[in-house]
Amino acid sequence: MDQQLLIIVGLGVVSFAALAFAFLAPTQKDKSNKRLASLNTGRGGLRGGTQGSSDAQNKERRRKLTESLAALDNKTKNLKKKQRVSLSQMLEQAGLDLTPKNFYMISAICALVFGFVGLVSGQQLWITGLLFGVGGLGFPRWAVNFLRTRRQKKFIKEFSGAIDVIVRGVKSGLPVNECLKIIAREAPRPVGDEFHMLNEALRIGMTLEQALGRMYERMPVQEVNFFGIVLLIQQTTGGNLAEALGNLSNVLRSRKLMEGKIKALSAEAKASAYIIGSLPFLVMGAVKVASPDYLDPLFTTRMGNFILIGAGMWMLTGVMVMKKMIAIKV
Repeated sequence: MDQQLLIIVGLGVVSFAALAFAFLAPTQKDKSNKRLASLNTGRGGLRGGTQGSSDAQNKERRRKLTESLAALDNKTKNLKKKQRVSLSQMLEQAGLDLTPKNFYMISAICALVFGFVGLVSGQQLWITGLLFGVGGLGFPRWAVNFLRTRRQKKFIKEFSGAIDVIVRGVKSGLPVNECLKIIAREAPRPVGDEFHMLNEALRIGMTLEQALGRMYERMPVQEVNFFGIVLLIQQTTGGNLAEALGNLSNVLRSRKLMEGKIKALSAEAKASAYIIGSLPFLVMGAVKVASPDYLDPLFTTRMGNFILIGAGMWMLTGVMVMKKMIAIKV
């Protein structure tokens, strides 16, 4: 019995270390932040090495541009520090017209349904309790995150076309506010919804910076951040807005093209991860069909339960490691 306890403790320690490595290992986002910091440093050096212009207007414009970039950089860093998103913000980002109270009511109903399924199917008490917890805490939040991610992907897909509308409108002589209203009326959801709320914020007296900040909170994607930076810099320093937004549209399309290439190149690795992740369940199902009583000790004995828990932790660790290996962000 002491030897079995020692083995269980050893498996628990190793599993905990593996999980810690999976969650705390440097991510692609950390590496991209370091690259951006190095690029900003190099950009500052190049800017400092350029010869000063004798025109006072150009100097004032460069000073305003530098101050705007610094303010926007600080604002972006502050937004990134707020990693924890409230439940109301998650529901808003998912496009759900629900209050947190309604969400908790739906979670309670899901917990009762999952627990009822466990009781009806004759599962053990701890399995029924696990199903109850998954239905109340896991499934509803997973559904919200799924809807949130899907809505962000739809927004990114249509956003470059909305920028092209602004470019063509500005070139034809329309003001920017009128272009934003056209997008709010004509663009498909969720782009039309976001620009409609942007117009409403401007109509009630918010500044452009505040309205764009609210838009980024509702749709926290880099494309919206780039769009806000271009508009705010143009508002502060002036310049050709149509050309700046046209360049931004080309950059966003290039990002989508690069993401498509990355998905194509990583498709084989993803397929291998799916196959490896599904093998234990397929093998268990095949053994259960061939010999129904062979795996019963895993569910009826305490040692078997510990083995299942350890196997589940190792399985989760492997899935997280493979997910980090194939998750490449542009």
